[in-house]
Amino acid sequence: MTFPAAWLTLLGLAEAVCVVALWRFFVRGERGQLLDTVALEGNAIGQDRVDGLATTVLNAVSLASLAVATIVVAVIALARGRVLLTLVVTAFVATANVVTQVLKHGLYRPEFGIDPERAAAGNSFPSGHATVAMSVVIALVLVLPPRMRGVAAVVGAGYAAVAGIATMSLGWHRPSDVAGAMLVVGGCAALAGLLLVLAQGRDARVKSDDAHPLAVALLVITSVVLVAVSAAAFWWTDGVATTPVDEVGRRTLLTAYAGAAASIAGVTAGVTALTLAAVHRVVPWRTG
Repeated sequence: MTFPAAWLTLLGLAEAVCVVALWRFFVRGERGQLLDTVALEGNAIGQDRVDGLATTVLNAVSLASLAVATIVVAVIALARGRVLLTLVVTAFVATANVVTQVLKHGLYRPEFGIDPERAAAGNSFPSGHATVAMSVVIALVLVLPPRMRGVAAVVGAGYAAVAGIATMSLGWHRPSDVAGAMLVVGGCAALAGLLLVLAQGRDARVKSDDAHPLAVALLVITSVVLVAVSAAAFWWTDGVATTPVDEVGRRTLLTAYAGAAASIAGVTAGVTALTLAAVHRVVPWRTG
């Protein structure tokens, strides 16, 4: 197995393990549910200021917009003469969104009485809206010409993060739902990349100039900083949130909410960085 194939295999497995870990702690575990709910309840602070923006962002995320975006992605790939890329990326977008829906309707969420207002909704892990936004961003990074990938990755990660945070701000999803969705997309992207690498054979020609080290470094640094901030916020919240959620103080709610937003943006930046770092090998300059 070549190095890119081995790397993509390990990456896909690692992201799958992270999805399972998130589910076991935040969905199956009582302590995780408490932290998730405290962070979600923090959306009430200043919600009237962001409702308009959040609603506008999420109104653009739907099955119809996903279909249109997938067609645009396919057209871009075909215009570059990449038939295999067209097929694989289209399948990637569909697979990521199907996997999310299967998990959401198939995973079990025990009821501990922590969030009775949303108990009837059942499991919401992972987020469908976040999956739609992130899968379109990753698909564009895969099909765009090399000179556009870096900017597209940075801007796209920002858009996907905003869309993910918006679902939390409107109370549609818990933080772990969104982070899980980003990792599902990352795992499916790694699988798509592996298929492309294996199908190209030894005739593929890679240009080192097509890599985007600055954009990758920016995304990685952003991810590390935000995940560290999130970990600190959740550690502090875990130490003080020993009371029922409806009695948690404003300071704790705000800290948990800010930490959750940081975690969503950090995971999004990290998944995008990992994809961008490998895309010049996954989609080489010439395939033979």
